[in-house]
Amino acid sequence: MKMRNHTAVTEFLLMGIPHAEGMENVLFVLFLGLYLLTLVGNLFILLAILSSPNLHTPMYFFLGNLSVFDIFFPSVSSPKMMLCLMGHSHTISFQGCATQLFFYHFLGCTECFLYTVMAYDRFAAICHPLRYTVIMSHRVCAILTLGTWMGSCVHASVLTFLVFKLPYCGPNEVNNFSCDIPMMLSLACADTSLAQTVSFTNVGVVALMCFLLVLTSYTRIVISILRISSSDGRRRAFSTCSAHLTSILLFYGPVVLIYLQPASSPWLDTVVQVLSNIVTPSLNPLIYTLRNKAVKLALRKVLIPEGPTC
Repeated sequence: MKMRNHTAVTEFLLMGIPHAEGMENVLFVLFLGLYLLTLVGNLFILLAILSSPNLHTPMYFFLGNLSVFDIFFPSVSSPKMMLCLMGHSHTISFQGCATQLFFYHFLGCTECFLYTVMAYDRFAAICHPLRYTVIMSHRVCAILTLGTWMGSCVHASVLTFLVFKLPYCGPNEVNNFSCDIPMMLSLACADTSLAQTVSFTNVGVVALMCFLLVLTSYTRIVISILRISSSDGRRRAFSTCSAHLTSILLFYGPVVLIYLQPASSPWLDTVVQVLSNIVTPSLNPLIYTLRNKAVKLALRKVLIPEGPTC
């Protein structure tokens, strides 16, 4: 009987976005537009970075990694959510749910680490400009990037194992459009205290550690910028960091709301996940190009190639 309980649930039912009855078509068009904007915008940034030798620097190397992340992260849950909005099956297999949760946290943790590395890169560029090429050498950039992806893989593997080693014997209704830790633990048929403690600690420690490192880097950056004598120099130095700061605020807001709220709210969880899964990745290409002349020039060359000169 115990073994049957452990294998009773073979699929889950994604309940979708709460209170969205009658708005399915509108939401489908909106999310599809944001999803396509995300894919196209980040592909263009990636293409601009790869095709322009002027952008082959550590700052744009990490921005290229962020664009890769922003292509894959919304693809974890957005296609299934849009299929559900169009009336297709809301069911997802046990293995599919585990895969979704793994990649959600793998890519989410990768973004967290990546923003921290990008803050360190700006710190090295502004606070130690003469030693920048030594501090952020090709070898260092490769090690930081590899460490970011490998650390995220370990983080996501631990969380996925803890959540899906629990028995699920019904009900199987997930109060969201994707599988995530708070929703899955509420469906488990056993004591979830270990999984709750580890997941809360793991996510909290990673996010807090990265946030403190980013805060430390930008504290040093602000001190260095204030020491620049000319206002034009201060403005140029700050402009190289403004896009990164904006993205950090958009990233940490949803993380705090989802994992640090005292009680889970299905409606709030869904709204926040829509922001982090779809809205923020679609905004990053705009954030990093609107005030970046180098990226805009590279994009212009990619989109409007110069004709042959006589």
